[in-house]
Order: sequence, then C-alpha cells, then structure tokens
Amino acid sequence: MSNLKLIETYKHDLQNYSLEQLRYITAEGIWSIGQMYDHVILVAMEYLDNVETCAASKEEQKLGKTEFGEHLYKIGDFPPIKIKLPDELNTPPSNSDSKEDLTNRLDLVMQRLRQWESRVDTINLNYKIKHEGFGWLNAREWFDLVGMHFRHHLRQKCELEQKFFNA
Repeated sequence: MSNLKLIETYKHDLQNYSLEQLRYITAEGIWSIGQMYDHVILVAMEYLDNVETCAASKEEQKLGKTEFGEHLYKIGDFPPIKIKLPDELNTPPSNSDSKEDLTNRLDLVMQRLRQWESRVDTINLNYKIKHEGFGWLNAREWFDLVGMHFRHHLRQKCELEQKFFNA
C-alpha cells in the first residue's frame, strides 16, 4: 500500500470514532487514539522536514546507518515490537485535537508527500541527517520512513480500537 493510500485509510478510520472514543485513555501510560494520531502526524512532519533539509544540503556525509537501521531498511518495515523511547523523548502527545483538526493535519502530510514524491530521488544520496536510532539517513530513506512509521502504528491503532469497542 502506498504512503498516500495508507494515510487515506487513517483519515477514513478517523471518521468512525466519536470524540469520546478519540480521547479515551484505557490506562495510565497508554495513549488514546487521538494521541496516537497526533504522534504519527508530528513524526511524519519531522521526517519530511529532514527530507527538505537533505535537499538543501551542500555537504556530503559518508557515515551510514546503524545495524538496526540497516535491518529496518532491509526488511522495509519496523519489526512487530513495541518501541519504548527514553523518557526525555516520550512526552505524551496532544489529546485535544478534534477529528477535523487531525484530518486537516493528515491532509498536510499527504500534501508534503506529494510535493516530494517525484523529487526525492533526485537528491544526492550522501546528503544525510542523523536519526538517533537508525544512523545517517538520506532524503529517500527519511521519505520512506514516513510510511514505515504509519504502518508500524497500525498494530497499536487496532489494539486501541479493540479496547474501546469492547469496553
């Protein structure tokens, strides 16, 4: 499934939630669906900012990915595991956006993906930005990471849906 179709699926599914379901937190330390949406949107925008930074770069970086980063790109997806970020990077996402706000923000992600889709492969592969977990990534790798991250959170989305649809 293409990144754009994947995000369309997120947008479509968003319409099935009431505002109460969107903001429902099942337990301390567990995100609501709205927080998960906020997270994937913020991260997508950050990754697309890095595509843009790579495109504007004039300095080549010869360093590459970490071992985990190599594995991630070899399989083309995150492994089916829960990833716990360090506390300083794990600020809970916003739980206040409406469905309309989230839909508009998803539209912005899609707009930026479309803007870079035809240009990303023209960017020098050695113009890179460092990802703390995956190492030095070029524009194409940051671009691809958007879809990998959205796919990774589909499992979480299903788990959260089961909790409030079965509550």
